[in-house]
Amino acid sequence: MEQRNAEPTGWVGWIFFAGFMLLLVGVLQAFYGLVALFNDEWVVWGNRGAVYLDITTWGWVHLVLGIVVVLVGLGVMTGNILARTIGVVIAGFSLLVNFMALPVYPVWSIVLITIDVLVIYALVAHGREVKV
Repeated sequence: MEQRNAEPTGWVGWIFFAGFMLLLVGVLQAFYGLVALFNDEWVVWGNRGAVYLDITTWGWVHLVLGIVVVLVGLGVMTGNILARTIGVVIAGFSLLVNFMALPVYPVWSIVLITIDVLVIYALVAHGREVKV
């Protein structure tokens, strides 16, 4: 019995959007990590004093995370199921973070929550259409 794939729908665009956003976020995270590695000594000034911080560890964390997210974005665009799964986890985490930021940035948080929900739906329900 031969199984034929259905014609791709417009949701394929959302899958590529998710992959591109993962690529963009991954590159930005990697740059943030590189900046933290090369400029690792920070002083944070407050009303009551100053705090000296060494952010080398955070630099490595962001660099590695950025590389992983770039690879996940490339995998999402090729239809890899593991990349789609990790993409759903990342979008779910983003959804939760933006839900917690709702009182601070209500409009921005609602926009990002909506995009996260659409990306999760596209990756879960229509992820196989990328391989068509």
